[in-house]
Amino acid sequence: MNILYIGGGFVGACSAAVSADSGHQTLVYDLDERKVQLLSANDRDTVESCLFEEGLGDLLIRNRERIIFTTDYARVAAFLDTADAVFLCVPTPEIGATGESDLRYYFAAAEKLAETLAKRNAGRQDKYVVIVNKSTVPIELVDQTESIMRERGVENFGVVSNPEFLVEGKAIEGSIRPDRVVVGASREKDFAIMRQVYRRFYDATGISYLEVTPTEAAAGKLLANFCLFNRLAVSFDVVGRTCESFSDIRYEQIRKILTTDPRIGSWGFYNSLYAGGSCFGKDARSLAHQLRTAGENGVLVDETYLANQRQLERFLGRAEKDAAFSWTDKTVALLGLAFKQDTNDVRNSPATPIVNFLREQRVRQIRAYDPTAMENFKGEFPPAENMVYGTDEWQTMAGSDVIIIATDWPQLRGLADTLPERLPGRPLIMDGRRLWHHRYADLQAAGFSIIAVGSPFLRKV
Repeated sequence: MNILYIGGGFVGACSAAVSADSGHQTLVYDLDERKVQLLSANDRDTVESCLFEEGLGDLLIRNRERIIFTTDYARVAAFLDTADAVFLCVPTPEIGATGESDLRYYFAAAEKLAETLAKRNAGRQDKYVVIVNKSTVPIELVDQTESIMRERGVENFGVVSNPEFLVEGKAIEGSIRPDRVVVGASREKDFAIMRQVYRRFYDATGISYLEVTPTEAAAGKLLANFCLFNRLAVSFDVVGRTCESFSDIRYEQIRKILTTDPRIGSWGFYNSLYAGGSCFGKDARSLAHQLRTAGENGVLVDETYLANQRQLERFLGRAEKDAAFSWTDKTVALLGLAFKQDTNDVRNSPATPIVNFLREQRVRQIRAYDPTAMENFKGEFPPAENMVYGTDEWQTMAGSDVIIIATDWPQLRGLADTLPERLPGRPLIMDGRRLWHHRYADLQAAGFSIIAVGSPFLRKV
């Protein structure tokens, strides 16, 4: 099949790579010339400097005869003459803090697509095409998309909702071996085309292929993200808070007690300073906004969002409250800038509000390090005398007054083993990911004080 992707970001690039790997001729259009150049480089390291997703570079190189990235819309117009499906993979950010989705990019892409589709096949439009919402969108947007097409004279088309459930850092694995594929359509003809798009999954064992209505598909995406976000909030704000409030309770032991109950399950039971990324917070507020618009309340959804915000604020506030620590004129080592491990994505990363907080507190210098995300973070916080980017973890921590662990990179875990020998100044440790929990007692005995999510204040011995 011939498949067009409009938007070459995290969702579009990864989905298109798997489409090409499935044997489809694939064209990806994006406005960002640099992104298109990097993704077209046929070099794994170059691709991953743009999107750090394990396996993406290899997949693009292996299928380079079937996938093209372009900024030339004339090429898109020519491709639409034979296109079977068009995936809309554009950003739908939040408008301020309202919960309402900013659909400017989506509508601009849909309107331009409609004008081009109406001219395909020399205006005859005799090739049927499905327009697929891959972006996370409001539940009833499918009706608006269809109206945009009809108002601009598009014929012989269908509109489908096909949300993604990808995990950043594992998007290629999740795209090749998904747990489920959800297709929302109103016509059997559209379902039939999507079965061909996803032929490798439709008959596969171990993969749930779900055919639902478009609104069910869109709602399912928002509700799935809310359920996951809520689980994290419960883990932070209830389980973790309990462990912080009583002595002789180890978070890891409580986790075992809870997760060995099959009714509860294991996903999301870890403690962190914040649940970041581009989806959970935005989608929770979008869901709450849509519920209120429909005349219902979104109190539980709102409280889940607030619990996440409260977690980071409380974590940072514990330095003064528990350790009587003053931030003024201090040097801070910030380990981790990506919102989570295995990605270079800094969208809604805890590191951003942490840096803003530290500047408000008038620290002398912030020394930041991340194995993949520093270049992206520099776009928000350029290097300066009081904002220095380290060359490695040890150089970043040397001479610091406090260490903040903000990202759960596995390579940070082993640093605790030699911390006493390498850091004679004994900085305050603020472990926002519990990466060093296996050495807390040893670090206390060596003269370190520790503030960790899920633990009471651990004062140096």
